[in-house]
Amino acid sequence: MDKQTKRIEIYDSTLRDGAQGRGVSLSVQDKLQVTELLDGLGADYVEGGYPLSNPKDAAYFTEVRKLKLNHTRIAAFGMTRRKDTQAADDACMQALLASEAPVITIVGKSWDLHIREVLGVTADENLAMIADSIALMVQSGREAIFDAEHFFDGWKANPAFALATLRAAVDGGATSVVLCDTNGGTLPTQVGLIVEEVARELPSVKLGVHCHNDSGLALACSLAAVEHGGVQVQGTINGIGERCGNADILAVAANLAVKYDQYELLRDGALSELTTVSRRFNELSNQSPRGNQPFVGGSAFAHKGGMHVHAVQRNPETYEHIDPARVGNVRRILVSELSGVSNIAAVLPEKFNISADKDAQRRILHALSELENEGYQYEAAEASLDLLVRRVLGGPWYHKAWDLDHYRCVIFKSHSAEANTEAIVKLAIGGRTHHTVAEGDGPVDSLYRALRRALRGDYPQVDDLHLVDYRVSVVNTSAETAAKVRVVIDWNDTTTAGVGSVGVSENIIEASWLALVDAVEYELLRDVGPN
Repeated sequence: MDKQTKRIEIYDSTLRDGAQGRGVSLSVQDKLQVTELLDGLGADYVEGGYPLSNPKDAAYFTEVRKLKLNHTRIAAFGMTRRKDTQAADDACMQALLASEAPVITIVGKSWDLHIREVLGVTADENLAMIADSIALMVQSGREAIFDAEHFFDGWKANPAFALATLRAAVDGGATSVVLCDTNGGTLPTQVGLIVEEVARELPSVKLGVHCHNDSGLALACSLAAVEHGGVQVQGTINGIGERCGNADILAVAANLAVKYDQYELLRDGALSELTTVSRRFNELSNQSPRGNQPFVGGSAFAHKGGMHVHAVQRNPETYEHIDPARVGNVRRILVSELSGVSNIAAVLPEKFNISADKDAQRRILHALSELENEGYQYEAAEASLDLLVRRVLGGPWYHKAWDLDHYRCVIFKSHSAEANTEAIVKLAIGGRTHHTVAEGDGPVDSLYRALRRALRGDYPQVDDLHLVDYRVSVVNTSAETAAKVRVVIDWNDTTTAGVGSVGVSENIIEASWLALVDAVEYELLRDVGPN
């Protein structure tokens, strides 16, 4: 390591603090896979949970010992011993030791308000609880980290007492003390000044920071702490956690690695994997991706305004603060009614060959604007955008694969039976009529089954198309139950990456039909064009 650089430890609390977020539930297997993801990045610590809190966390510490980790040390989290109890006899202490985790993180009170109104103990007893708990872990051969809960609030109320809790942990043998902004209400300038003062008081102690995002400042506070002497940052993947979440450890890592030149963290090459880790975690935890998430979000390097697109194509630095590839992301050019012809030329595949055809670009932009005025959006509907372009260009690019006569969808529900759905599709291909009926699990499934049955003889590739996701949103809420709805469907087939299609109507069945028809036509026409 270069003498002028300083190692910043990354301590991930996704599996414990992050799992306390609303709607987050991780199985033991999920937690093991997240551990491997973080080890792949080179995270210094992964906090696996509180082994006394539930059987799942206890099971994790048994199973994680079977993993071959290359970088990461596993930490078990727990509270100090209870009042009026010897540390060795305390159930929490016993559970922490039984976890066999090489690192034990002990959380203790550092705000005198909590001593008086929550614990109901004297200041001296609180300090003894901290020191005794840390000492037992150290005597048992574990690395001990002290999380000073509510430290910044405690410092502002009574700095002498807050500092005394850190000294108690150090006296017990803690290798690191972590200053926690548990309520998430401290400003970055305050964090920086307090960390600096603590560093002067404890010059030989490793300082960390654990920030919550209740003021939207967890990332800024974490960076401020490092700038003023902190050497460990705690956080969670994608910033998940209780209430407003925690510091996003991916954004922390990206900022420290990209925006500064004096810090070393994670492992070499890890930065380019941040986007993959973010998205993989969303899949494991069943979380919806946040498009505007810094660095790793799907919209982090997306450009929509025509002026922006024109500029970024000339020089990406005009509207991008870093090369998206550095964090494993990509640039996206979007099209909408805000687009200019630059967007149209940039986003369409080269196969359409219209980069120099301004008239075609303007006609496509006009059609796009008209449809978006009706409620369409094409940012997640590549198949529908492809069909729109083909219909505008006409000629060799587009021909109708069939002529629809009609479709019907019938749902029958009695009080004693599950709903039954049947769809009827009548269409013509080359003058031949196909009249098909199919049952399915709901109207979309039954309509798609009937359409495929009608097309299969002429277009067998329709069987390669599979629905992956289905989303509905209201376009004009002022119309209440008569509002238009937008249906977006994600599809996969056996040969290409997934695509999306979109349909808009006051009738949700019609909107769904329009979206599925676009996907089918795209599947049939995607290779069609001039020879």
